[in-house]
Amino acid sequence: MAKEKASKTQGMASDIDFDTEFSPDYGHAVPIAQDVQRLTVNNPSPFTFYGTNSYIVGKSSLAVIDPGPDNEAHFDALMRAIDGREVSHIFVSHTHRDHSPLAARLKDATGALTVAEGAHRAARPLHEGEINPFSESADTDFLPDIAIADGQVIEGDGWALSAIHTPGHTANHSVFALEDTGIVFSADHVMAWATTIVAPPDGFMADFMASVEKLLARKDRIYFPGHGGPVREPASFLRGLRTHRRMRERAVMERILAGDRLIADMVKAIYVKTDPKLHGAAALSVLAHIEDLLEKGRVATDGPPSLHGIYRPA
Repeated sequence: MAKEKASKTQGMASDIDFDTEFSPDYGHAVPIAQDVQRLTVNNPSPFTFYGTNSYIVGKSSLAVIDPGPDNEAHFDALMRAIDGREVSHIFVSHTHRDHSPLAARLKDATGALTVAEGAHRAARPLHEGEINPFSESADTDFLPDIAIADGQVIEGDGWALSAIHTPGHTANHSVFALEDTGIVFSADHVMAWATTIVAPPDGFMADFMASVEKLLARKDRIYFPGHGGPVREPASFLRGLRTHRRMRERAVMERILAGDRLIADMVKAIYVKTDPKLHGAAALSVLAHIEDLLEKGRVATDGPPSLHGIYRPA
């Protein structure tokens, strides 16, 4: 859920080489690696690209990663691809409604155990009077059978998946590495087609940047994300993503130094070439940067930070 489309901000270009080439092939399982298939839900939007990717891992006994929204056609496609084989585990990267709700139905149909970091929660406590703008996007019904720890490995018949906790987009976000292959299922943390929105209170920018550094310390070969096609050079892409976020933070700080006091004015200047339909999501991204700048002592405001707050240099 909630992606920030690739764009050039005023006075600065993105350092990320985005790849928007993708064929969803709805309703069909697409082989993408040895014993790995991708199925894409027909739920395209400005925030999901062509739709949510589910992955099936294994040969005779399977794991399903991110079953997706409660979509009848997608459930039928998953069951056709499973083709009567055992499904031992259903892995869920995070609890936005485009990723996790179908887990319950798939669990009932297969008897598999669900696996995730934990239940949905905000990245920080809500401020007094604050309303979570993504409350309708959160799957608060999901509770995993297995609350997987960072670094924990779950093994199946011929496969092993390890959890890498990557908070930032959500507090409970994890990616999953297919052991001994160099493959990581990167969900919404890293995608080839766009950057992920980090939107308070679900998301937290400092956590997101720490998660980028965590993945950079690894030597993975390829990422298969929650939306769109693969990230084929993860290290260089992550470095570009880190640079992009730092540039965006600098742009926010420059707008405040130039006299902008409201997030709405900052969005108009920074996201000048972005579709206005995405300005609401962009405002939340700016708020995430401002929260980080407040913690760093570079920005000041009266009261807790909010979309309608008034900001000034510290």
